[in-house]
Amino acid sequence: MQNKKKTERTAIIGKLIRVEDAANKTIIGINGKIIDETKNTITIQTTKGIKKIIKDQTTIMIDNRKINGKNLIGRAEARIKQ
Repeated sequence: MQNKKKTERTAIIGKLIRVEDAANKTIIGINGKIIDETKNTITIQTTKGIKKIIKDQTTIMIDNRKINGKNLIGRAEARIKQ
């Protein structure tokens, strides 16, 4: 039986996000609009400024869907192509 990692096949830049859980408890509850994405981070524009979060250490809410950040690791272009 193969154990494939589930990846999200959607573009997330421009979407509204809320951090539901994280290894760094101080970022839980951060919400705003995603303005950039790299292989390992998401950049969020909040009312208090720009914040960067590490994907594999967070669980986020986008479009009323809870997503484990580990499923978003990788470049957006490669992830969407899959």
